Amino acid sequence: MIVTRLALCIAVAGAIAAPRESRAQAFGLNEIGTCALARGFTGTGVPCRDASMLYWNPAAATTLPGLSVYAGAAAVQLGGDFTADFTGVQEDADVPTEVPPHVFVNYTRNRLALGVGVYVPYGLTSQWQDNFSGRFSALKASLATIYVQPTIAYEIVPGRMSVGGGPVIGRSSVELRQALDLSTVATPVGLTFGQLGVAPGTEFGRATLEGDAWGLGFHVGFHARATPNLQLGARYLTEIKFSYDDADATFTQTQTGLVVNADIPNPLNPSGPPAIPVGTPIDALVGTQFSGSGLLTNQKVSTAIEHPFQLAVGLGYTGLPNTTLALDYQLIGWSAFETLPVNFQRAPDRALIEDYGNAWAVRTGIEYLLFNALAARAGFSFARTPAPAETVTPLLPDQDRYNYSIGLGIPVGNFALDLGYLLVDTKGRRGRIVERASLAQTAGQLNTGFYRLDANIFSASLKAQF
Repeated sequence: MIVTRLALCIAVAGAIAAPRESRAQAFGLNEIGTCALARGFTGTGVPCRDASMLYWNPAAATTLPGLSVYAGAAAVQLGGDFTADFTGVQEDADVPTEVPPHVFVNYTRNRLALGVGVYVPYGLTSQWQDNFSGRFSALKASLATIYVQPTIAYEIVPGRMSVGGGPVIGRSSVELRQALDLSTVATPVGLTFGQLGVAPGTEFGRATLEGDAWGLGFHVGFHARATPNLQLGARYLTEIKFSYDDADATFTQTQTGLVVNADIPNPLNPSGPPAIPVGTPIDALVGTQFSGSGLLTNQKVSTAIEHPFQLAVGLGYTGLPNTTLALDYQLIGWSAFETLPVNFQRAPDRALIEDYGNAWAVRTGIEYLLFNALAARAGFSFARTPAPAETVTPLLPDQDRYNYSIGLGIPVGNFALDLGYLLVDTKGRRGRIVERASLAQTAGQLNTGFYRLDANIFSASLKAQF
């Protein structure tokens, strides 16, 4: 019986690990509200005057009069490629456009506000061409996490200070597709197929992992007007744990057409019949793993991960005519993700190494009222990557991001249409297309190419005030 010890089979667990890369800099989505996007994701100190402030600072919801509704979506177009060091071959990503939605409803009476928000704080897809050289690490890694956030806010000091918060209910879904590398599989004689001459990167199968999980956390905020023209705020979103206890791993065999080109002796009886006779189809040898009780039959897999905490503070200044200036700082707690244990029903368990650090971002935004309450907006933010040099991978080749945004707010009676555009720019970063087996392995040993990543994001939202 062939004993599978390939990292690929177990690294397939990266599907379950995908949410760990779901941070504001990586799979994280800040595109929650078009106005905030256009203002460089500023909304903690001086939130946009719409119900999306339930996310950006739930305490500020008391500043909205009556019934407020805000709904929209952002079309996220990701682009990128990988260029190998030695061949110079550039391989393009193949990422579909994603459209995460958001809906917020808030009602304020006297000094009390009640609201609910539904939004996607983590999501997006990393996907590559079918013959991508890094397909043994990942062909596709997809994550979608939806938060439902009931909120209550109260104005402690009328016109000056308020607090707010509430529970956050999360639903997360992940998917990973990955190719399986024959060269790392052990033969009945103990040697791997690679040691017998099979070239690395010889595909003999594919794996798909899919899972869903629920999680629970909470969100709190503080908002104050220090002077008539100076506002400040803070918010904290807790980490949320998702336990993928019943995820599905499915495996399909890929025919290689290879045969054994020389007798392979039996190490226990070298003078006896060969353990693997010349001409034996390799596909038949490994095929037993895809049926019966083989290690690559469909099975369950489980793990537990945490979406990180978010801590943000912000200032807003309105002392200039028709102008709002905003500055925010955000810290995201990804340092807890050092290793991630993944437990298969049949295949060997594995602890995946990520070794992330905490991530932070600085954001600036401006809004200027032109005529008839038409608002022009712009912003810039810098997001520091949490990924160390050893963890820039096809799952997500994360890197520092420079975000440039513009937008308009167009009033129409009790309604307003917000439009925004965001350009995500990076400088590129070296990375790997293989799995990291131990903390002792360095970026210099692992990284064999250069990743480029960028994005164009178009957002539209409709605001209603009654």
